[in-house]
Amino acid sequence: MSDNPPEIITQAQAGQKTLRASVEEAMSNYFAHLDGQPASNLYQMVLAEIEAPLLEAVMAYTKDNQSQASEILGLNRGTLRKKLKTYGML
Repeated sequence: MSDNPPEIITQAQAGQKTLRASVEEAMSNYFAHLDGQPASNLYQMVLAEIEAPLLEAVMAYTKDNQSQASEILGLNRGTLRKKLKTYGML
């Protein structure tokens, strides 16, 4: 066995876009397509767009183990259950 630590490959090195870059691109596209219309409730809109797929991905990763998912997400299990119900995942 080698004493060298495993090589860490960043998303950029792997040719993948970071989550931050994806959000920045999506927001730029959103503002570009407003066509003079006012933006409102943007924070809630963005949260709703990202929260559901985040919950889906974590629940799939944990094989629907709510205790493990709540720990990964840093949420109280009751809060997780409420969010899952909100998005029709429970």
